[in-house]
Amino acid sequence: MAIYADSARVADASRPRVTSGEQRIVTRLRAQTGPARSSRELLARYRAIVIASDVTAGLLAGLVALAIRFGSEASPAYVLLSLLAPAPWVAAVASQRGYESRFLGTGPEEYRRLADATLVLFALMAAVSFVFKGDLSRGYVMIALPAALLLSFLLRRRLRAWLFHRRLAGHGLQRVLVVGRSDAVAMMVEQFDREPWHGLMAVGSCIPGTDGPGGLREDLPVSGDATEILRAVDGLGADVVAVASHPDLSGHALRRLAWSLEERGVDLIVSPGIVEVAGPRLSIRPVAGLSLLHLDRPVTRGGRMLMKVVLDRFLGLALMLGASPVLIAAAIAVKVSSPGPVIFRQTRIGVGGRPFQMLKFRSMVVDAEARLGEVDDLNEHDGVLFKIRNDPRITRVGAVLRRFSIDELPQLWNVVRGDMSLVGPRPPLPREVELYDDDATRRLRVRPGLTGLWQVSGRSDLSWEESLRLDLRYVDNWSFWLDLAILWRTWRAVVSRSGAY
Repeated sequence: MAIYADSARVADASRPRVTSGEQRIVTRLRAQTGPARSSRELLARYRAIVIASDVTAGLLAGLVALAIRFGSEASPAYVLLSLLAPAPWVAAVASQRGYESRFLGTGPEEYRRLADATLVLFALMAAVSFVFKGDLSRGYVMIALPAALLLSFLLRRRLRAWLFHRRLAGHGLQRVLVVGRSDAVAMMVEQFDREPWHGLMAVGSCIPGTDGPGGLREDLPVSGDATEILRAVDGLGADVVAVASHPDLSGHALRRLAWSLEERGVDLIVSPGIVEVAGPRLSIRPVAGLSLLHLDRPVTRGGRMLMKVVLDRFLGLALMLGASPVLIAAAIAVKVSSPGPVIFRQTRIGVGGRPFQMLKFRSMVVDAEARLGEVDDLNEHDGVLFKIRNDPRITRVGAVLRRFSIDELPQLWNVVRGDMSLVGPRPPLPREVELYDDDATRRLRVRPGLTGLWQVSGRSDLSWEESLRLDLRYVDNWSFWLDLAILWRTWRAVVSRSGAY
């Protein structure tokens, strides 16, 4: 196994060799972080705060349920149960591995564990009540459990924001040695740089000797090939080794690397090479002693998609009725501010490539389409998208409507009709679809959305490539949880008016 040819020498060396490039990285990190806490210290502190927040959520949920269900007539038994409520709640979250490091502070899995804990605790309470013939108040339980879930969710959202800010300030970052082909390493490092709040910072790389360092960051040292991994780990003080895609690291070689890193207390993460695929679609299938990665097909039809369509129409109608005062006020403002129709109709391409008429409040002069050639040279996007930050065709009222996304509210009728969904890819123009390649055509496998990942990740500030990447991520990983997360983030994006013009 050539990969570990000098591993014994590296392990016994009193002082590992450090290349000049590696030393520059270490110096830069120290300059950025200063006396910052290490990643393990920060994560341990975050875990302790999270547990304390869950204790608080459990206690408040119990007291809220006690007050609502019984008021001043609560028996001592229910008072005691409410005071002890944090214990079973924290135990249920722990049973669902809700406090493990890999789930804390990143991704939706942390929140999914809370939901699983709620279901487990509900089933356990029902079983105990049945076995012991207890007379536990159903009203109390139906208030306490959802309240604990909601409070824990909200508190963790606030704590995650705190953690992200700490990491953006350079505290608690995990030093990552990225191993793989140069192109795969460059892509992984770019992802780390794009989303630094996840706490992973690339400090070095190991690439095959046949690969050049093209595409890698200039300040990212190349510490040799696969035979130099352990030396680079020791020299850089790496906390994590990330294997992107490497011809010499598979099977038993990767297993031996995991053993050596385990002795050093260094984590190993392996990218399957399948980009933009979320965890719920990936699972391990053991076959004949092999751990095979199983990739589920995206959900684009069937019962769950039918349920999404039904919920879209129901919620779309409810939102339309609830927003009727805003709709009426916006319609009057458009009508009196400039001549022309109140509603602007535009042909867009929907699911399966079928065209439909998308509705918006008119935010431009009535002959805006005819004047498109006059502003073509002002386009601030290259490629497929056409966007102008200060479009001269926009009316004064239209600018206000766009700033708060009020101009898009008539699309709720498109949702009720079934042309669109509340959440989905951006509805494209026919001229944009004509320029699609095979990858981009996958966007048309689901209904376009009133909002989506593109809406909560930058809106008009996104490039075409980034917008396409987000839309394809949604198509490949759609779930009800993802829709709920996007709807929650949409409210924040609209309030902050980020990327809206």
